[in-house]
Amino acid sequence: MTTTASTPTRLSLMWRVYIAIWVTYGVFLSFADQLDRVADGRFDGPRWLLTFTSLVPSAVLLALAWPLTGLLERRGYRVYAIIGIHCATAFGFALVSQVPFWVMFSSGKPVSWYVWPLLYHVMTYLLGVGVFHLVRASQAAHRQALAMKEAQNLVIASELSALRNKLNPHFLFNTLHSIIALTQRNPAAAETALFQFSDMLRYVLDTERGGSDRVTLDAELDFVRDYLELEQLRLGERLHVEWDLDEDAGDHALPALSLQPLVENSIKHAFNPHTRPGILQIRTRRDAATGALSMTVRDTGPGADPAAIASAPGLGLRTIERRLQLDYGSRAAIRVQSAPGAGFSVSVTIPAAREETTA
Repeated sequence: MTTTASTPTRLSLMWRVYIAIWVTYGVFLSFADQLDRVADGRFDGPRWLLTFTSLVPSAVLLALAWPLTGLLERRGYRVYAIIGIHCATAFGFALVSQVPFWVMFSSGKPVSWYVWPLLYHVMTYLLGVGVFHLVRASQAAHRQALAMKEAQNLVIASELSALRNKLNPHFLFNTLHSIIALTQRNPAAAETALFQFSDMLRYVLDTERGGSDRVTLDAELDFVRDYLELEQLRLGERLHVEWDLDEDAGDHALPALSLQPLVENSIKHAFNPHTRPGILQIRTRRDAATGALSMTVRDTGPGADPAAIASAPGLGLRTIERRLQLDYGSRAAIRVQSAPGAGFSVSVTIPAAREETTA
C-alpha cells in the first residue's frame, strides 16, 4: 500500500504552500502599508517588520483549523452543523487576529476601520477552512481510489488463480489420457512417457509454489519440447515439428503455460483425429522497437471455419485469451487464422517486461 507514504508527502506539500502564501501575503501587505511613504522616498523598516509579524498570529490560528476540520469529519457532523461551527469560530478568529492592529493603530480611527478588517478576517478563515476541507476530501478520494484498485487487483488475482486451476487440470488430464492410450500399444514407450511427464509436472508445480506464474520463454520452450517428445512417442512419424526461434527472446517473461496450450490445441485437432502426417511450426520473435514477444503455432491440419472457432467450447485458447486480458489488458493480443482445408494458426503477442511493470 502507498497510502502511508503518499499522505505525509501530500500534507508536507500543503503546509509548504500554506507558509508560502502567508509569507507572500505578509510581504505584499507590509509594502502596501507604506505605499505613500515609498512614493515620497521614505521607507519605515520597523513599521514594515511590525506589519509583517502582526500577521503571524493569524497564520498560526488558521493552521489550528486543520485539526478542527479533521475532528468535525471524524465525528460525522452534518454539513449545516459544520457550517455553523465554522461561522462561530470565524468571528473568534477575526477578533483574536485583529487585536494586535487595534492595540497598535487604533487611536482616532473611525468605526469602519474596525468593522471591515473584522469581516475580512472572517472571510479569510472561511476560505482557509474551505480549502482544508477540500484537501481532506481529496485525501479521502485518493484513499478510496487506492482501496478500489487494491480490491480490483485482488479480484484479478483471484480470477487468474482460478484460470490457472482450470488450465492445469486440463493439461494433466489430456497428457495422462495420451499416456494411457500409449500403454495399450507400446508399454515401453509409455514408461518413457511417464518419466517425461514427471519433468513436466515438476515445471507446473514449481510455478505454483513460487507464488508467481511468470517464467522465461526459454523455460516455457523447454516445457513444450518435453510435451512434444511425449506426443512424439504416441504419434510417431505423423508429427513433424519445425522450430523457428528468436535466440535473443529467450529471457522474455511470460505467464507459464502460455505456449503449451497452443501446441496442445494443434495436436488435438490437427493430428489426433487423422492418420496422415502433418507439420507443426513454432515461431518466436521479439520486436526490436517495442520489445514485444510474438509466438505463433501453425499446423497443416484440416483447419476450421472462423465462426465454428468462435463458438467452440474448448478451454485452452479461451483461458489463454482471458489470462492475457487480465495480465496485460489491450497491450496483449491473440489472433487466430484458419479456414477449412487451410490449416490452423494462432499468434500471441505479449508486451515487454518494462511495459508490464508500469501497467
